[in-house]
Amino acid sequence: MPRLTPLGWQKIVSVFLRLGYRMAGQKGSHVKLEKPGVARPLIIPRYDEVGIDIISGLIRTAGISRDAFLDLL
Repeated sequence: MPRLTPLGWQKIVSVFLRLGYRMAGQKGSHVKLEKPGVARPLIIPRYDEVGIDIISGLIRTAGISRDAFLDLL
């Protein structure tokens, strides 16, 4: 099973855009993604390398598996 590694914010956003999320705005250095029918938005920091703990939280909030996330990379 592949491990999660720190990723750039653009790669993370592209994965969630493929899952049906859409850009809902930006405030400072964070991007907000929303999906119709999902209660909580995803907030992705615009870091050159987003840490594994933040990526894991985004995966959990989106309700997808780690393997599904890695497949979409």
